[in-house]
Amino acid sequence: MEYKDYYKILGIDKNADQKEIKKAYRKLAKKYHPDLNSGDKNAQEKFKDINEAYEVLGDEQKRKKYDMFGGRGNFANGQDFDPSQFGFDNFGNGRSYTYTTNGGDFSDFFNMFFGGEDFGISDLFGGGRRRQSFYDKPKQNIESEINVSLREAYDGTKKRVSFRVGNDTKTISVNIPKGILPGKKIKIRGDKIGTSGDLYLKVNILEDRKFKLDGLDITTKVKILPWEAAFGSQVIVETLSGKVKVKIPSGIESGKKIRVPRSGYKDMKGNSGDLYIEIAIVNPPHLTKEEKELYKKLRDISNYNPRE
Repeated sequence: MEYKDYYKILGIDKNADQKEIKKAYRKLAKKYHPDLNSGDKNAQEKFKDINEAYEVLGDEQKRKKYDMFGGRGNFANGQDFDPSQFGFDNFGNGRSYTYTTNGGDFSDFFNMFFGGEDFGISDLFGGGRRRQSFYDKPKQNIESEINVSLREAYDGTKKRVSFRVGNDTKTISVNIPKGILPGKKIKIRGDKIGTSGDLYLKVNILEDRKFKLDGLDITTKVKILPWEAAFGSQVIVETLSGKVKVKIPSGIESGKKIRVPRSGYKDMKGNSGDLYIEIAIVNPPHLTKEEKELYKKLRDISNYNPRE
């Protein structure tokens, strides 16, 4: 079996600190990422080796055990070695061990040390037979959701969110970017919140009593009086970005909409939708004596019948 030199794979010195290891890993992972090297099998294999090397060297405990084995074996230049010479075939009293592949896409070399249920590198140096796999589980991302109001999504805000990790509950503060849209996901790296995988928060924008969001367009209702509808008027309308003055054309009917360009929702890229003002004609809840007389006079002289 080939001994894998993880330091050589990442192109770093054996005395490199965690910051240098992470920097080297990110640079190489970006260079050999499958999305940038479609169909290149060599790049894909290189990407796997880079991830495997960082899985070990980026973890202090794994790195310590790996260095211990490499120092005892005095391996160089990726030379082959016989696992049975180090107890990986039959170790003590003729016992045999099976090496599982918890590491997924990781190599046999990795799985031999960190993927086995019954045997691990600690057995080589007097640690006794292991009862648990040193390689616990592959990194798993966490999916959760976060609810925000339309105003919070439009302006941006900070929200507290709780999520489950195993049997524990974690609560963190999350920045909601200005102009985020419903269904978008906010990624929070695991190393910032103490989890092995990254956290992905799906954004839900709650219904608003004044505004209805449709893509980047916003619809709002405005109530006007019968005489405003008949003769036209100017009204002040509230929007997410402030108040605007809107002209109501004469003869407008309930349900009709007035479009105000680029006064709708503005997304994270600065794209703006339109504002649609839906007209609702309402009668005053209470009429004065004079108003009633005017309504009666209008009734008597008008020939219009909307039901015909």
